[in-house]
Amino acid sequence: MEIAIIGLGLIGGSMAKAIKENTGHMVYGTDLNDTVVKKARLIGAIDEALTDEILGDCDLTLVALYPQAAIRFIEKKQEIFKKNSIVLDCCGVKRIVCREAEPIALKQGFVFMGGHPMAGLEHSGFDHAEKALFQNASMILTPTKGNIQDVEKVKDLFTSIGFTNIQVATPQEHDEMIAFTSQLAHVVSSAYIKSPAAMRHKGFSAGSYKDLTRVAKLNEDMWTELFLDNPDFLAEEIDGIADRLKEYSRAIKEKDAETLRRLLREGREKKAIIDGEIF
Repeated sequence: MEIAIIGLGLIGGSMAKAIKENTGHMVYGTDLNDTVVKKARLIGAIDEALTDEILGDCDLTLVALYPQAAIRFIEKKQEIFKKNSIVLDCCGVKRIVCREAEPIALKQGFVFMGGHPMAGLEHSGFDHAEKALFQNASMILTPTKGNIQDVEKVKDLFTSIGFTNIQVATPQEHDEMIAFTSQLAHVVSSAYIKSPAAMRHKGFSAGSYKDLTRVAKLNEDMWTELFLDNPDFLAEEIDGIADRLKEYSRAIKEKDAETLRRLLREGREKKAIIDGEIF
């Protein structure tokens, strides 16, 4: 299979490295930074730099850009994509990208499929890309057009590079769940680290602090775009956790041990149910 990768940052670069490491597919890549493309070719992460001519022969195009840039790329290259080929984006939000890309695909005769690899690091860029980044990770697909053979084709590819769970969802279901599982966690981590006490934490912190602050080292440009492309679901999650935190605060201020114990027990039991320890 001939595969084009648009954007050789952390995700696109890792895709390129993983595909070349684990499959026999030909991989072509492009990036705004020409030095990155040259380095990717030098180390064997791609076979050649991607051109429009090569793009027109590719069976699969992976668009690893920010949402608005992904939409612009698909709009710009819509007449170049090979007929019946698959174009799959790797953005962290799905409704806005699918809404814009699907009519273009239908018009031009290629298949568009939303995708979101649930893997990442605190760092960005090709230099941090890893061929093993997707080991045991989950890949979310949001196919609304096309056929089962197209889905199976991309599932086989992603399984071959390490993904162990392929989750199929609607774009709306994706955005609703990702607001809770990913975006809210980044908001909370960013807000948590702003406590005045954080500057004095050394010697007083362990695993809990590390777990809660890890994703505060985020890319603010990317996450601002992702948050604003999913405002309804994310704002609902933020408001919800703020309301729940106020319950804890009120119980502590009032020294209401019974209520506080109940709140803590409910959280512990909810976690046990989610982890399958309580049926």
